[in-house]
Amino acid sequence: MLNSASSHIQGVPAPRGPNFEGQVMAVDRVEGLMRQTADALDGAGILYAIVGGNAVAVWVMTVDDGAVRATKDVDVMIRRQDLPAASKALGPIGLMAVEVHGVVMFVDRHRPNPKTGLHIVFANELVRPYETHPAPDLTGAVRGDAGFMVIDLPSLVMMKLQAYRRIDQVHIEDLLSVGLIDECLIRTLPPDLQSRLEEIQKTPD
Repeated sequence: MLNSASSHIQGVPAPRGPNFEGQVMAVDRVEGLMRQTADALDGAGILYAIVGGNAVAVWVMTVDDGAVRATKDVDVMIRRQDLPAASKALGPIGLMAVEVHGVVMFVDRHRPNPKTGLHIVFANELVRPYETHPAPDLTGAVRGDAGFMVIDLPSLVMMKLQAYRRIDQVHIEDLLSVGLIDECLIRTLPPDLQSRLEEIQKTPD
């Protein structure tokens, strides 16, 4: 029986195992970007909230840190009128504002990769033109144990149900799995988003 080190055909490279070190580095990079961004916006007195997958992770962590799912980018909500001030605040940490396919984001000045950038969501505006409900205001944002502002749970659930991509559905499943979406929260959702939530609840794991 051949061992794993020699079980390959001549000329065909052996399969590579998962790059755990790279995964850890990617998670650390995202957390570093998120904290640097929050510190810069806090320091400039700009209202903001972490949204998206990182906000889901923050809320899930309040119940079960073992159920947290990593994400590869950072989504931040600000008010559109604060964009110039945000650009000025984020410049010193090496981020510059760009627009990609109509989406405003901040990317590393030296390695401008949109996939790993800081994605901007504007409060009180539609995130995508085909959506029905605008993004929430920032008045409900809360400061988590980690020290940065994160969108409140009902608004986060509404945003995820509105986007309704597969990753958003998975994030809703994560929130459901730790009991964060209860009947009181569900009653705050518009009827169309309640229907989407029911569809997710009916889908087998």
